Amino acid sequence: MKNIWLYLLVFLSITATKIYAQDYKTISNIHYYDDKINKADSYINERCVLDIYIPKNVKNFPTVIWFHGGGITGGEKEIPEALKNKGIAIIGVNYRLSPKVNAPKYIEDAAAATAWAFNHIKEYGGNENLIFISGHSAGGYLATMVGLDKSYLKKYQIDANKLAGIIPFSGQMISHFTIRKERGINELDPRIDDMGPLYFARQDAPPLLLITGDREKEIFGRYEENAYMWRIMKLKGHKETVLYELDGFDHGEMALPAFPLLIKEVKRIEALKK
Repeated sequence: MKNIWLYLLVFLSITATKIYAQDYKTISNIHYYDDKINKADSYINERCVLDIYIPKNVKNFPTVIWFHGGGITGGEKEIPEALKNKGIAIIGVNYRLSPKVNAPKYIEDAAAATAWAFNHIKEYGGNENLIFISGHSAGGYLATMVGLDKSYLKKYQIDANKLAGIIPFSGQMISHFTIRKERGINELDPRIDDMGPLYFARQDAPPLLLITGDREKEIFGRYEENAYMWRIMKLKGHKETVLYELDGFDHGEMALPAFPLLIKEVKRIEALKK
């Protein structure tokens, strides 16, 4: 577990690095399900799209898949400003929302978008061995579920262990409170079932970087959930689980200071794979 002082050192090191000078382009509203599925379901056709922000005239760049927050009941796809101009591609994903659909539909959407990245990123110049999955709050939950429960990507003949890293920002590690609400379970019932990333903690998972806000300012014990995931992964023998607590930042505020940690992790793993 690491605290804000280490974060400050990381932030200073990131801001001191070179500025990436290449040009970028954005392609918007790409459907990540196939035409047959889009035609059969109007909500999928409307909602299940992604934007991709990519470096121009560059090859083998890393890609960060970013799932927005909003409690699985709201929110819109985004390309976070803090990730732009860093020599990486960013994929901002929309997914279906509760209560219009229930679990696991939105997890399936997150997996379908991730599979799209694996199947298409080379066409844009990216490296399919450098795909990271991330997001804030509900987006962090979706990223962790897709990365740890291998069944979602297996549907697309993709091994979740091909992900270069899983980097949730204040993600729920027990079963998400919206899913518990859908099933008539109290949102403060600390349940760990097959809708909770903790249920799928495993030794052979990709590198896992857990980032939360201050434990006294976070929602619903979010820091403690992540701390338990950190401990369980360590006990299972996973060698690359790291936890940062960003002191002084609440659930919403923690995203901005977390982005430099995400970039540092992407660059660390990119260097290892060269």
